Amino acid sequence: MEEKSTYFTLLKRSEGFYAEKGSKFIGIALPCSSADQAKELLEAARKEHPKAGHFCYAYRFGLNGDQYRANDDGEPSNSAGAPILGQLQSFEITNVLIIVLRYYGGTKLGVGGLINAYRTGAKEAILAGKIVEREVYEWININFEYPDMPTVMNLIKKHQLEMVEHEFEISCRIKTNLRVNFAQEIKAELNSLDSVEINVIGTY
Repeated sequence: MEEKSTYFTLLKRSEGFYAEKGSKFIGIALPCSSADQAKELLEAARKEHPKAGHFCYAYRFGLNGDQYRANDDGEPSNSAGAPILGQLQSFEITNVLIIVLRYYGGTKLGVGGLINAYRTGAKEAILAGKIVEREVYEWININFEYPDMPTVMNLIKKHQLEMVEHEFEISCRIKTNLRVNFAQEIKAELNSLDSVEINVIGTY
């Protein structure tokens, strides 16, 4: 089975809206790739909407979307976070955070009403955005000694690798990304050089 090398995600932030019985639900969908980043984005949404009563959310990370979390933020259990997560799964997108915040309108909606409202808020936010296909890369640091610079640079040029970061001192370092389908081949070439050491940062 060929290793998966692309995933679907959102291009940029998008918003959706749903209203029922006076309550307003605003869905905010954002590209996001870590729990720490999700926490920061959630705090930013709270500052943006200081009078909203609930900030329910779900996120899904990883190539196969196998890292996920749903939060009801005080709404009845599984009435908010789970329906939001369900939309991420339904649209098969990952590395996305969706927050659906609620301005209470004075009338209780019941669990069924809440499930529908949070699901629709999330869905509208996704539909308002643009889903894009991203290629997955293996990110590495190439550490090497100065005499190996010409050979390493030739390999960088040969494989058209991007030098995301670089340090050229007595010991040198280049941060780059490899297409996952070609990563093993390129790493083997680099490892054949005497002074080269590769540190894998991650695949994303």
